[in-house]
Amino acid sequence: MATVAAQHEAAVYARAGGSNADDFIAGSWQRCLSDYGLDPSQIELDVVSRSKLSEHRDELGEVVSIARAEMENLAAQISGSGYALLLTDAHGLILYNRVEQALRSSFRAAGLWDGADWSELRQGTNGIGTCIVEHRPVTVHCADHFAARHTDLSCSAAPIRNPQGQLLAVLDASSVQCEGTRAGQTHTMALVSMSARLIEKCVFLNANREHLVLRFHSRPEFVSLIHDGMMAVGADGHIVAADDSAACQLGLETRQSVVGLDIAEVFDVDADMLHERSTDGSHSVWPMHEVQRGRRYFASVRASGEAGRRVTVARNDDSALRVSAARRHQARGFADLCGNDPRMAYNVRCARRVVDRQVQIMLRGETGTGKELFARAIHDVSRRAASPFVAVNCAAIPESLIESELFGYKAGAFTGARREGMRGKILQSSGGTLFLDEIGDMPTELQTRLLRVLEEREVVPLGSETPITVDLNVVSATHADLKDMVAAGRFREDLYYRLNGITLTLPPVRERVDRQALLGSILALEHDGDVEARVDEEALAALTRYSWPGNIRQMRNVLRTALALCEDYIIRAADLPPEIVEGPMSAEASGHGDDAAIAGAGDTGPGPNPLDSAERSAILTALDDNRWNITNTATRLDMSRNTLYRKMKKHGIPLSGRG
Repeated sequence: MATVAAQHEAAVYARAGGSNADDFIAGSWQRCLSDYGLDPSQIELDVVSRSKLSEHRDELGEVVSIARAEMENLAAQISGSGYALLLTDAHGLILYNRVEQALRSSFRAAGLWDGADWSELRQGTNGIGTCIVEHRPVTVHCADHFAARHTDLSCSAAPIRNPQGQLLAVLDASSVQCEGTRAGQTHTMALVSMSARLIEKCVFLNANREHLVLRFHSRPEFVSLIHDGMMAVGADGHIVAADDSAACQLGLETRQSVVGLDIAEVFDVDADMLHERSTDGSHSVWPMHEVQRGRRYFASVRASGEAGRRVTVARNDDSALRVSAARRHQARGFADLCGNDPRMAYNVRCARRVVDRQVQIMLRGETGTGKELFARAIHDVSRRAASPFVAVNCAAIPESLIESELFGYKAGAFTGARREGMRGKILQSSGGTLFLDEIGDMPTELQTRLLRVLEEREVVPLGSETPITVDLNVVSATHADLKDMVAAGRFREDLYYRLNGITLTLPPVRERVDRQALLGSILALEHDGDVEARVDEEALAALTRYSWPGNIRQMRNVLRTALALCEDYIIRAADLPPEIVEGPMSAEASGHGDDAAIAGAGDTGPGPNPLDSAERSAILTALDDNRWNITNTATRLDMSRNTLYRKMKKHGIPLSGRG
């Protein structure tokens, strides 16, 4: 042991004397030697008293509660991997730990326990302390540690910042059994960073209860998710806080660049408009533009502390659309997707002809046009219908995680992996259908692996050398022009032609001639009451002429909210967001709507079943995003826990999670 310690000490002195500015480990070792006067063989553990620990916890207040809830979710993901989760304050003092019972004694012996000081000043180079100094996520693996006594540890830590960008706490995942390489910790680092960002989001919202919170992203489907930007806006319209994602979205170096500005100096909105949108109860997503460059974003706004309210409006007995409770339970077929729109009818006809002929289908369309709905419908009419339909959004999974998500991994493939390994999405879909949404966002190196799987019909999980045969059928989708990406060298040409047996383009809602029938179908999907739901003529006219930039996804959100707001299941114009009532007319809105279809929507004919599939998909996506936490998922979907349980039962979603 003494020899190993001596070798490590020699390595520290040698590497610390290097001049590589990009080597943050060497830089940390240099600080330990020169600034702190530490000796790698003489590091002792400092632990504060219980009363002092309580004081430090009290200083962070509700942040500890928020972080503990997220740590419980993360612990469920890494269960059995041999890792402990640690929360420290900005000084490196461990405030809370989440360790499996069988490992508690090992982590306590290593000093990874509540009250221990893991600042770089006290313990030398380590995940927690070095993250605090570097102000960024870091992995300190095995011999990267300064102290010889810590070389059996592997630590990945990410900072948690307050709304002003100042370091608030650190989230760390550590193992006492050093395995593999530092590069092999990528998966663990990605999970920790995501959880730290989720905690930051919650802290930001809690700290700005008295302000309007504007959430925005260049892509509407990312609004209100982990990647969106957040700004807190005061009553006078001035920006009082912003997060790092907001700065990133706007191309700014720091979040402080916008603090103090009037919101009208940044976007083409003002305080009055934000206030109206936050109090109308819709919380819908709408387009806005940046003032300086004119770039388009999508946004939503709400008062963080607002619990929500109901709106009472005058009613009459006339209505232009009726949806009965019975209609919601009628069976729906694939052909109903096309409605009375000729372009959709063409898509359905082509899909039917090629579905079981080993022709790869690529779906094109704007965000929200129902590409996953269509892919599910293709699966449902194929010979593979009894096997799994597995959807993967290539844009929503961090680049560092998508490889393991797709290809899976064997037990012990990397540090932080589940002990039993994991079957990837490709294997899960074997015999069924794999839907790759936003295929254009797949990293280039994974495009190569996917092409090999498609050609050889075999997949090799990470950490394994044994190929597994798969019965693979892929439906891909994109909103981008893949031909342009191929020309620019950002998408493999051979993969493009391998996936593109036939391209079907889904029209945006504003171009569909059956908008009214579509409204009726979605209203039937969203209505979860036991009595008939209706839309009056004025509201129907507004819904029909609106251009729907968010397409079907936006339409579902608007109708869901309107149903929640109306008192007697009659939706009026007063229950709709201002942009719907006053918004621009769609290109096809004048004289081309399917009036007959909407007038009898509740009384004759079945509605399209893909929208039922869409609800199930939305619930599963929300459950996955919230790690199957029912309370958080219900909040995300703007429904009660009882309603969520009922819908899960309706769609056959087990409470225990995906199988």
